[in-house]
Amino acid sequence: MTLKNKNSFCVVDGNEAASYVAYRTNEICIIYPITPASSMGELPDQWASEGIKNIWGTVPQVVTMQSEGGAAGAIHGATQTGALATTFTSSQGLLLMIPNMYRIAGDLTPAVFHVAARAIATHGMSIFGDHSDVYATRATGFAMLCSSSVQEAHDMALIAQAASLQTRIPFLHFFDGFRTSHEVAKIEQLSDQQIRAMIPDELVIENRNRRLTPDNPTVRGIVSDPDTYFQGREAVNPFYNETPGILEKTIGQFKEATGREYKLMDYYGDADAERVIIIMGSAAETVQETVDYLRTKGEKVGLIKVRLFRPFPKAQFLAAMPKTCKAIAILDRTKEPGSAGEPLYEEISTTLIERGEEQNKKIIAGRYGIASKEFTPAMVKAIFDELKKADPKNHFTIGINDDVTHTSLDYDPNFDIEAGSVIRAVFYGLGSDGTVSANKNSIKIIGEETDLFAQGYFVYDAKKTGSQTVSHLRFGPNKIRSTYLISSANFIGCHQFRFVETMAILERAAPNSTFLLNSPFAADKVWDKLPRSLQQTIIDKKIKFYVIDGYKVARDSGMGAHINTIMQTCFFALSGVLPRESAIAKIKDAIKKTYASKGEEVLQKNYAAVDNTLANLVEVKVPSEASSNFDLSPTVSVDAPPFIQEVIGKMIAGKGNELPVSAFPCGGVYPTNSTKWEKRNISAEIPAWVPENCVQCGLCRIVCPHSAIRSKRYPESALKGAPETFQSTKLRGPDAEGDCFTIQVYAEDCTGCGACIEVCPINKGKTGKKALVMRPKQNEPEAERSNLKFFENLPVDPSKVDKLSVRGIQHVNPMFEFCAACAGCGEAPYVKLLTQLFGDRLIMADACGCTLVYGGYLPTTPWTVNHEGRGPAFGASLFEDNAEFGYGFLLTAEKHREQALELIAELADQINAPELINATTNATQKNDSEIAALRHQIAKLKNRLAEINNPRAKQLLSLIDQLVRQSIWAVGGDGWAYDIGFGGLDHVLASGRNMKILVLDTEVYSNTGGQSSKATPRGAVSKFAAGGKPTAKKDLGLMLMTYGNIYIANIAIGANPGQAIKAFQEAENYDGPAIVIAYSHCIAHGIDMQKGMQQQKLAVQSGYWPLYRYNPDRVKEGLNPLQLDSEKPSIPFAEYIKNENRYQILARTKPEVAKELMKLAEEDIARRWRMYEALQRV
Repeated sequence: MTLKNKNSFCVVDGNEAASYVAYRTNEICIIYPITPASSMGELPDQWASEGIKNIWGTVPQVVTMQSEGGAAGAIHGATQTGALATTFTSSQGLLLMIPNMYRIAGDLTPAVFHVAARAIATHGMSIFGDHSDVYATRATGFAMLCSSSVQEAHDMALIAQAASLQTRIPFLHFFDGFRTSHEVAKIEQLSDQQIRAMIPDELVIENRNRRLTPDNPTVRGIVSDPDTYFQGREAVNPFYNETPGILEKTIGQFKEATGREYKLMDYYGDADAERVIIIMGSAAETVQETVDYLRTKGEKVGLIKVRLFRPFPKAQFLAAMPKTCKAIAILDRTKEPGSAGEPLYEEISTTLIERGEEQNKKIIAGRYGIASKEFTPAMVKAIFDELKKADPKNHFTIGINDDVTHTSLDYDPNFDIEAGSVIRAVFYGLGSDGTVSANKNSIKIIGEETDLFAQGYFVYDAKKTGSQTVSHLRFGPNKIRSTYLISSANFIGCHQFRFVETMAILERAAPNSTFLLNSPFAADKVWDKLPRSLQQTIIDKKIKFYVIDGYKVARDSGMGAHINTIMQTCFFALSGVLPRESAIAKIKDAIKKTYASKGEEVLQKNYAAVDNTLANLVEVKVPSEASSNFDLSPTVSVDAPPFIQEVIGKMIAGKGNELPVSAFPCGGVYPTNSTKWEKRNISAEIPAWVPENCVQCGLCRIVCPHSAIRSKRYPESALKGAPETFQSTKLRGPDAEGDCFTIQVYAEDCTGCGACIEVCPINKGKTGKKALVMRPKQNEPEAERSNLKFFENLPVDPSKVDKLSVRGIQHVNPMFEFCAACAGCGEAPYVKLLTQLFGDRLIMADACGCTLVYGGYLPTTPWTVNHEGRGPAFGASLFEDNAEFGYGFLLTAEKHREQALELIAELADQINAPELINATTNATQKNDSEIAALRHQIAKLKNRLAEINNPRAKQLLSLIDQLVRQSIWAVGGDGWAYDIGFGGLDHVLASGRNMKILVLDTEVYSNTGGQSSKATPRGAVSKFAAGGKPTAKKDLGLMLMTYGNIYIANIAIGANPGQAIKAFQEAENYDGPAIVIAYSHCIAHGIDMQKGMQQQKLAVQSGYWPLYRYNPDRVKEGLNPLQLDSEKPSIPFAEYIKNENRYQILARTKPEVAKELMKLAEEDIARRWRMYEALQRV
């Protein structure tokens, strides 16, 4: 949003709508990233870096904290000393603020927290919206004000700020995460004059005069004894009693300033309504839309929108309720297990009981929309229908099939009330193809340049590469209240041809709609390339069908693979939302605004793409009959286990909503070994192996983030029966006699990132060429599937595999495969390596960042098992507590091992096998062969125990596997290790116990969008550091060296993979705490991800990222514990950073600042090297 001082319409999402007001009406913004609230903090940081001022003519101070708890603490301090301060958060972040919220409210301190309400982690984690987080704060003393739309998020942000100053009660202003926070809509923007009218200077000055100051000293935060605490707690009652009335006056003032009217309890519907739904949040818009429709059918129905939840406005609620009402449904977007009812139900019921009206009305409660589950007019109608019954179901659910406790209501999914005047368009694209950005641009054009109202909502899957996006756009002459996905679209755009092969792409198409397909096949060829069911749908629904080869138009126009402008032009040309000539002109205007700074050449290429689009857009003549001899590909193989086919397969197909409650495992426990069944086929090009050029170095296998390229050594005799196209060559090396070697690419799982191509060395001996080249994927995959099946069945002799070398570990099967990390991800190779080294005894605690998204996000997870069924066990708790969570794993392993040894000693006489007991209890476990031998002994001991009729023997049987040393690692990013979780990490490492930690250092909060952390280097631009980070990177390893008993390694797999393998092995074998800090290049660095490993090399060569190992065991040998594994800086720091946009953007926008920060960064490098060299000499 461009900050401007005049009243106007604009197109924004809910986060920006709220953040705009918060920035304008506060002096301090204290921020910390969490999805889906992060952009509310990013925008103030950006605006402050641009020097944009608030309504008092000063630039607010924007400060990033190490956690949400820290942000709340800083807010408390800032407000106590008289500042107007705000913050933005969601979900677990809000929970971390609760202790301070009690204090802030108890101190009667004005403040507003803006919350994108989101589900709380329970049996699993969800980033999507419900009210479980805000309800968890309802006892803190914060007033709670809810917005149901993007416009309301804008308006209520101001109303909350004004009311907080007037009441001295802090406000929690919330709206639904994603459904409102990320919905893009046309709103009426508040002007500075309107904002100033709501925030009188007198109130601001009064607030400052109450500050903590030595000029008028007071004491706050005192400790009370039982004789006084109770009375002090009750002293605040008048403030809360007066708040609803003051808020009503504030809303009245807002109406005078803007003309927009709100109520604390807003009734909408028939004046004589007999059935009423009570609800708050975005779903109220859907209920209102349905009420309008049902009233046209003669139904006496109504809606009460709850805006103020705390303090609960009883009088206003009772006044809003129609006297004729006979039945009420109270809907909550949360679940509180074991409660008498959810929070809103409890408040309403209590109010009615106190008034004595509960006997005159049927009152039922329902749960809906948890974690952004769809809530549609069909569901609203079902609830109103339920209220007609003499004995309606209480504590019902809607939108799911609860076949376990039978709480759910049935509804007709085909019930549709969308107005014919609304243009409804659905677009299918990839996260990387620009579809979403093009659609946001379309909404902006239509919303800001015409009188039409506009709405956009964007559905993303969780995968960081090859993720599907579905854009839902509505345009119409009236305000759009449809806060649900489009089910009947009059325009469908499919921007990736492969989608038509795997999904019912026209399921949402309305009769006589328009279908636009980006197709590599011409209009006269494409029909035969479509699945039969899709052809039949086009015929049955009389769909107009158009194709364009968007990628060809892009290439011909000099746009590379950027098809967003092309597909946007097609939409305007076909949809009729605007006259074609006018639409094209507006698209070009938008192009000029977006790309003018990139030069005339870029502008002309985009203009050419627009012009060339219309010439290449062709209508397909639809035959009268379907003719294809194939149909949609099966979601998963028929060879998959039943749970994969029946449950996971439904999720993969986008049919998770159809799964009943009984399909789900209780407690959120899911099987591993599932990604291999999800063949995503996202890459058009994949690496091809040229055996004669291969030096068998292993680099391609070690850098592949997705385990999509593998190798094996095997006896030559195993090639008998190999498919004709199977490739192999003689194994190189001194012990290679009689063995062959194959590199196998998993074509359907490869992301085409090119990392393997980049690291593949040129064979300087025989060919002077690389062994890997990128080639288009074969159209007929069956031959490659045969090769793959043969490869996977080749025998492997573990005794011939050296896991401690790069050349050797390439033959170790990873237990982490086909993850959904970004193409070319810098983190995933380390996780894969961890599983290759220790996978069959690995238990991993995860810090809920990127690793959780690509390691533990439904529908599939990348962890696999070996032939014995063993493999990594993966668990996630929260973001901030991962070290402690993993520490709990360790404590269990230690205690259970101790108990097992005690029981063996106790049962020794009954076991009667002293040699077996000795071999089991005194075994060394230094390598895989020793661990395998111990497992063999344990199996024998289990057989003995099974024959002993003693309860203590059964106890021992449940514990005896703990004698095998587990490899326990806490894994996460720098946001966890350097910031929010540092206290726990420090404590766990300081314990001296055998805990292992892997820090995947991307130098930003990668998962929430690339915000700055303490690991972010000086001078780098990131979110929350829009002006370039002014301070140096925290040296975590150096800090931890001061303990003296922690193994520490700094590694970069792209610079020295051998050192990385050695560091992991040493850390694992070190009898004590260990931490490995791994340089992990990231897309947030603004680099070509194919060259990520080269960036790692440059980071090391420049001295920015020194490689070292600090091993306290060396002290016992009289050696210095610190070993520097990289040479002194051999290239300038500038040589490293020139390829990274995170540095270069500052050089372009603020060259003088960039120059100064780069000078300081070079001094940082020199100082650190002097320090490390000095430590090495000690």
